[in-house]
Formats: sequence, C-alpha cells, structure tokens
Amino acid sequence: MAIIDFKQAVVRMTFEAGYTPEGKVIKKASSYRNISQAATADQLGSVTSILSGFSSRPLLASEKIETGNIQN
Repeated sequence: MAIIDFKQAVVRMTFEAGYTPEGKVIKKASSYRNISQAATADQLGSVTSILSGFSSRPLLASEKIETGNIQN
C-alpha cells in the first residue's frame, strides 16, 4: 500500500493587476511558504482574507498547494 509523505505546503494568492488592451485580466501571484499540513480551510480562508487586505489589488483566487513523496 502506497502512502504520501508530506513535504511542504504553499498558499498562492492571485490578484487582478489590470487589463490588457484586448480586455483580458492581468494576474499577479504571491506565494507564502511554510504552511502547516494541519491548517484547515477555515484557517487558511481567514489568513488569505487578512493578507489580501494589505493589497490594493482585488483578490481573484487563493489555493493551497501540497507536495509530498509517494512511498510504496
């Protein structure tokens, strides 16, 4: 049976940075490392809400990205 050994987690927040001449959204991203594996969705939602308040740009999306090693 294979298991996944947690390596690290990152929260990436994507902000709207304006528009191209064609009308498409320009996106800028910020990443925050050293996120706990045990962090809940509610906790991460609170943190990203607070962090987005420091930006003058509107928040488009936030995501938690986990990496790990698969062991057999």
